[in-house]
Amino acid sequence: MSFQQRTILITGASRGIGKAIALRLASKGANIIIAAKSVEEDPRLGGTIFSAAKEVEEAGGKALAVQVDIREEAQIAQAVQQAVEKFGGIDVVINNASAIQLTNTEETPAKRFDLMYDINVRGTFLVTQHCIPYLKKGNNPHILTLSPPINMDPRWFSPHVAYTISKYNMSMLAMGWAEELTKYKIASNALWPATTIATAAVKNLLGGDALINRSRTPDIIADAVEYILAQPASYTGHTFIDEEVLKAAGVTDFEKYAVVPGGKLQKDLFLS
Repeated sequence: MSFQQRTILITGASRGIGKAIALRLASKGANIIIAAKSVEEDPRLGGTIFSAAKEVEEAGGKALAVQVDIREEAQIAQAVQQAVEKFGGIDVVINNASAIQLTNTEETPAKRFDLMYDINVRGTFLVTQHCIPYLKKGNNPHILTLSPPINMDPRWFSPHVAYTISKYNMSMLAMGWAEELTKYKIASNALWPATTIATAAVKNLLGGDALINRSRTPDIIADAVEYILAQPASYTGHTFIDEEVLKAAGVTDFEKYAVVPGGKLQKDLFLS
């Protein structure tokens, strides 16, 4: 399946995993809507919607940078409308934007709980909802949500129950859409990394350089996304792990993705 002229809306695409996905699909000729908040660079995180758009076009794609806070439905609607006006429709939506707070119940402020639910759950729902009318008319339409398999082992709840249930909600949305939208031949899947991924958020919020050195690069997610989006609509209803996807694609060398080849890798959250 060619990505030429396929239009892909990616939330949180100004940096990290979202930008890596954008650049990979742009290199295959896709039109990319970079839907994110950053219009001024944060030195700790790097990147804006405009710098990401420039890189997308340098990679071979066409870009539309739209400032969107997915907590605001009006901004979502405006971004979708701008995308349709520029590219004629939307073929793929990638729900990448997410908020994280790895604290227990007593240490999770209400505003952080609300932030995770407003972005991870409500935002993912509303972005997809506004894209569905165009996905119904899309070219091999897909919804792909960056969220984990639902693992009911209590150890994934006790340290950070608010974050866990917000991410599991994203996966349940993805599975719900797979069934709901199958009659329209719209695929919906979730994707999660087998290991931590080297991003500014991982470095700044989770584990510094030590964790970065036990991580893989975002390229592994980008490669997995490319493979999933190339599949037909029948490739739906899965909570994928990146390694499993790439093994199905024939990839055998995973060392190329390691920040430190040959080093110990950190398994990601929610995986047994």
